Amino acid sequence: MTARLHTTSDGPAGAPVLLLGSSLGTAGAMWEPQVAALAARFRVIRYDHLGHGRSAVPPGPYSLDLLGRELLRTLDGLGVPWVHYAGLSLGGMVGMWLAAHAPDRVRRLALLCTSASLGPPEQWRERAATVRAAGLPAIADAVVARWFTPGFAVARPDVVAAFRAMLTATSPAGYAACCEAIAAMDLRPALGRIGAPTLVIAGADDAATPVGHARDIAGRIPGARLAVVGEAAHLANVGQPERVCRLLLDHFDERPRER
Repeated sequence: MTARLHTTSDGPAGAPVLLLGSSLGTAGAMWEPQVAALAARFRVIRYDHLGHGRSAVPPGPYSLDLLGRELLRTLDGLGVPWVHYAGLSLGGMVGMWLAAHAPDRVRRLALLCTSASLGPPEQWRERAATVRAAGLPAIADAVVARWFTPGFAVARPDVVAAFRAMLTATSPAGYAACCEAIAAMDLRPALGRIGAPTLVIAGADDAATPVGHARDIAGRIPGARLAVVGEAAHLANVGQPERVCRLLLDHFDERPRER
């Protein structure tokens, strides 16, 4: 079966694999601020969700189960038996599903600016209907305003414009189908099954998935650790690239430390 998810690989072929999942409305390029540093230590594989970037756009609606199983098929096709996984927003939701339903495939887990249950469902179904009827430009300004703090938007209008373009280039059908997956999602009952060492990262100024969602996830995953990044909104890895990169490197680094 032909792979339906587009992937990009950076770093040494023989290094441990770090798989990166991006947010709703973005593609693997979202992780560009971290790739160089992470690829110095890992084989970094970025993937686009179904309906996003250069991945296939099968008819919706989608579910977290579909998105997760598609990712497992992609890993099988790449010959990758296990990964470290970091995912932001929708990428984090898929990461939780993966670690709970295929625990042998996830060695260590990082969940950024995400939620295990992000209601109300009607809000997501209404957004899906709007996008199908009027396209991504109809919601782009409201969505991008939650991705970055006002200070970052003023300081880096070029970055904000690039991410708005990434959002509006997304397939409306694929975006809407992923909205429906979020509407139907409740991962909370599965979180206690996650055995991978887990870091949960929240943006202090994230209005899309506020810090309380991260606290809830960290409280349900045995042994999980919570880190709150100041002056960061929903795309915390873009708003605070160095801080987030250091958190990820420290969490995924399995090398013995000098005492």
